[in-house]
Amino acid sequence: MTLSEELQWRGFANQTTLHDITELDQRKFTLYFGVDPSADSMTVGNLAAAMMVRLFLQHGHKVVLLVGGATGMIGDPDGKAEERELKSLEEIAHNKAGIASQYRTVFEGMNFELVDNYDWFKGINYLDFLRDIGKHFSMTQLLDREFVQSRIGEGGKGISYAEFSYSLIQGYDFLHLFREHGVTLQLCGADQWGNSLSGVELIRKLEGKEAHVWSTPLVINRSTGKKFGKSEDGAVWLDAAKTSVYKFYQFWLNVDDEGVLDYAKIYTTLSQEALDALAEKVQTAPEKRDAQKLLAHEVTKLVHGAERTANVEKVTDVLFGDTSIDELNDIELGVLAEEIPTTSTNTSIVAALAASGVVGSNGEAKRLISGGAISLNGQKITEDTQIDKTALLKKGKNTFVLVR
Repeated sequence: MTLSEELQWRGFANQTTLHDITELDQRKFTLYFGVDPSADSMTVGNLAAAMMVRLFLQHGHKVVLLVGGATGMIGDPDGKAEERELKSLEEIAHNKAGIASQYRTVFEGMNFELVDNYDWFKGINYLDFLRDIGKHFSMTQLLDREFVQSRIGEGGKGISYAEFSYSLIQGYDFLHLFREHGVTLQLCGADQWGNSLSGVELIRKLEGKEAHVWSTPLVINRSTGKKFGKSEDGAVWLDAAKTSVYKFYQFWLNVDDEGVLDYAKIYTTLSQEALDALAEKVQTAPEKRDAQKLLAHEVTKLVHGAERTANVEKVTDVLFGDTSIDELNDIELGVLAEEIPTTSTNTSIVAALAASGVVGSNGEAKRLISGGAISLNGQKITEDTQIDKTALLKKGKNTFVLVR
């Protein structure tokens, strides 16, 4: 399968300035993709675009990955109803380090160049920038942008000169990378289409050369019609300190049947043959959730590594499968303890339930036990007993207590 064919098959094709997308198959581009350090971690939304970048790398294109230290000082106004709060230089530096680290993880073993646009913006003179760059931007074009219209129109919150200028800064990034690295293609999400065109125009006007943009659609949750990548706790992050490895794995394990194959095309490197076989399993036995299990395994392994993936899979099997808690090692017990209420051993079942907060009183615990609503290590119990070793209590279908 050629690159242009695979981009379309996997769902990475949206808008492009290329006259013929088979140009991607006929010559090798030097391209760039950037993320602003608005946080110290990327989300699964950013990961979708990164998977598209991986595809270009696999097909032999040269990639420059940008961390937006300069653009992060302003903040992209697109999609925002009101002015962003400026971040301190210290916070931006911390966030840049987090993004750069995740780039290295997601693209491990692949050749790419990492750059920071603060490196070339920190020495630019303001008047020179206005003369050399601002002179070539049309105010009419910028005012026509949808995000500007929404901010200055009736009911809008207004927009500062700083945020209004964001598109010029990103346009200059493309021009600089064209001049210094030979970049002639920018990859972006659909929401960055307008900003990316700024660079194409600058290169055309100042260098008399042609440059292009390729954008990927935003991933949509097929069952809700909303932007993909949110859990009950909010955004799903790649950083385990923001979204634990267990919760990250569970997010993928619980995606909807309707969209799971689309997500697998985007977020894994599985072949068309493998995904066709998976589609057949979804069709014949959707209740087994084979597609969700494979998707969760592949994405968690990419982001968090094989060992941590194996840990959370084993913990999941203890909670929802047939694996005994006795099979968990100390690391896996630690993972479990971070996700469910935990109490100490040498206690009774009633006391453990009450101490964990899953019941309101000892009396409620006794009633649940006598009613057969409590299990100990997978076995229903009908009377209170003492727990003197690591054990798992379960109330109903999804409420657990670890005793260790």
